[in-house]
Amino acid sequence: MTKLTLISKRKQPLKPLIEAALNNELRLLMAGIQRTEKNIHAFEFRFGMKTADFLKRYENNELDETLELADWIGEFRMLNRLKDKLVTLQEVQFAD
Repeated sequence: MTKLTLISKRKQPLKPLIEAALNNELRLLMAGIQRTEKNIHAFEFRFGMKTADFLKRYENNELDETLELADWIGEFRMLNRLKDKLVTLQEVQFAD
């Protein structure tokens, strides 16, 4: 567990500002996840296979390396990073 302490010289409470910033970041992450999933589905439709199947075939060198396939891998990796960030922020708790 990571603990973070914030100190401000101003009298304005920090908690509402930090909560609003985190909520905004959560909304941005969810929008990014939706956009990335849409891109992945477009690749799946275009190539006629699910991403899991594509990754297996790619890792077994069954596919020629192309820019489109590299983009597909990039989208898959981006989706995983965005989901990891989302979970991390969703687990943030404020101590009273």
